[in-house]
Formats: sequence, C-alpha cells, structure tokens
Amino acid sequence: MSAKTDKHPTLATVAEAVGVSRMTVSNAYNRPDQLSPALRERILEAAKQLGYGGPDPVARTLKLGETGSVGVVLDYALTNAFTDPATVQFLHGVAAGCETAARGMSLVPRIHGRDAALVGSALVDGFVVYCVPEDDPRWDAILSRKLPFVRVDFDPDPTLPSVNIDDEGAAREIAEHLVALGHRRFGIVMSQHAPGDTAAEAQARTVYHVEAARLRGWRAALEAGGIEWDPIPVAGAPGKDNEGGVIAGARLLDRADRPTAILALADQLALGVLRAAADRGIEVPRDLSVAGFDDIPEAALSTPKLTTVRQPHDRKGAEAVRLLLAGGPAQSVLLPTELVIRASTAPVPRKESSP
Repeated sequence: MSAKTDKHPTLATVAEAVGVSRMTVSNAYNRPDQLSPALRERILEAAKQLGYGGPDPVARTLKLGETGSVGVVLDYALTNAFTDPATVQFLHGVAAGCETAARGMSLVPRIHGRDAALVGSALVDGFVVYCVPEDDPRWDAILSRKLPFVRVDFDPDPTLPSVNIDDEGAAREIAEHLVALGHRRFGIVMSQHAPGDTAAEAQARTVYHVEAARLRGWRAALEAGGIEWDPIPVAGAPGKDNEGGVIAGARLLDRADRPTAILALADQLALGVLRAAADRGIEVPRDLSVAGFDDIPEAALSTPKLTTVRQPHDRKGAEAVRLLLAGGPAQSVLLPTELVIRASTAPVPRKESSP
C-alpha cells in the first residue's frame, strides 16, 4: 500500500486502495455491523495510511437530513451561561436528555451582530429556545429553518411545545409569606433588563415572560395585603449575578425610606443584596428580610440561608429535549415549584409594625 499522497484523499481513494466499493468503505464508518471485523479493520488501516479522516460530517448531514445534535438558543453570551448556576443546571438537564437519546448538544449564544447568522448556520435537528424575548429578531431565523423547536420560559401557547413553571403563582406565594410576616415597605431587585424605577414602570415595559409573570405574582400578593403596588421602588442590576445584586441592593438600602423586605428576581441577585446589607451593618433578618427565586445550591449555604422558590432546572432541560424529539402534536409541560423558607426572612422589625 502506498503512503499518504499529496492529493487530498477521499472515500474513493480508500476504496481503490483496498479494492472494495465506496459503499463498503462508507459502511466501515457508518454501518460497521455490515462488515466483518477483519475487513473493517483493513479499511480503517488503509484510511489511516492514506490520511483519510472519515466522511465529511457536513456532507453526511445533507445526505441523511439529520445531524444528531440539539441546538440550545440562549439569550446571553456563553460566559454568562457557564457562570449562572440556574442556567448551568438547565444545561445539565439538556445534556442528560441528549445523552439519553444519544444526541449531541450545540449552544447558540447571543453574539452581537451575528445572532441570526448563528441560528441559520447551526448544524442541529431542532432547537430548545431558552428565555428569549418574543420580539427577538432571531425568531425569524428559527422559523425559517423549519425545524422543530421547544420553548422554555415563555408565555404559554397551546399551539407550541413548551416547558414552564408557574412563575406567577410561585412569586405570589413567596410575597404572601413576607406580607404574612407583617412587611409593608418593599423593594424589588431585577436583572440588567430592569425597565423602570418603580413597580408600575417595570411591569409596563418588561419584555421577558419570567419577569412579567413574577411581577404579576408579587403584585397580586402585595395588593391583597393592602399594599400599594405602583410606587414600590425597583432597582436594576448591571448583570444577573451576585455583583449586580450588590449594586442593586445598595440602591434600595441607601434610600431614606429603606424597605424592610426585598424581593429579588433570582437567587444570585438576592445573595448580592445580602452582601450589600452586611456592608451597611444591616442585619438580616432582624432589620431586613430578603427572598430570592431558583434555589441554586448557594442559597442553602449563604449567611443567613436564603428563603427562595425551588424550581427543577434540570428537569426543564431534560423535558425540553424529550418534547423536541417526541414529535407529534404540540405538548406542554408545567413543572412544580416549592416555597423554601429559610433564615433570611422574619417578622417585620417591631418599630416598623403597624400600630
């Protein structure tokens, strides 16, 4: 057998060298059960000697009409995806679902100026779309691919497959917990997308399902407790992480009418609020109650331990993959949540209680 040639080797090159058909060489890579072990070994050895690395995966995709990979469309950069604990858990669930179905996973992040192009060029069999605004221009690219997709954390639509939790109901439950403790003066910490300085402004302008639903839930609980909703102060963070929570928390805690209870959109933000309070000598929960949402692992390790809402991020990802690969009529999954009361919430300070 000749050594590697300067000419780029192809499947036909290997077939000629071994003295078999191109289909037989293809079977050595794609359908090994069709060949005897000895013949397959001879073909692979010849390919190695010739420098042939195997069938072109792009050409194979075009021929078979499938890639064996699931695309996950994210609303932020990859670095954010791998530093946000809730997203990491969600992606772990997607990975588990892909592993069960013997599929790969391809991440399609937000990259300024290339968002739609990344969706259009992704070699995937379908998309799991995770918390992307309804008016995001990437939707045109997703729909134009005519591939199946599943939406996670979107407004429910019976015509589209989706995975959700009851964000509104869970938010109402945690706010009711604080109202029952006697709190009347509230503050809200949102993510970097916080669209206003008051609850009324935030509710009127938000474009994300999760934010809108949690705002509705908090509002329902507070108004049922006789608390005026519209003027409640809202502080936005430069990010959805711990540092963002420190900055947003400081904005609320430095007010002359400092709240006695703060509701945070996510645990990472709530943990930042705890740090901002500690920096100011404000004792939690004696002087301030703080509640988060997600129940990431750090919530049970903080000082004090964080009151929050537990949601099954892993199951969200796994269920999304299951629905995507199941095909058939649109199905929706609503996963359970649980109020987890820990040490970061307590009755309102006596001096703040209503007479």
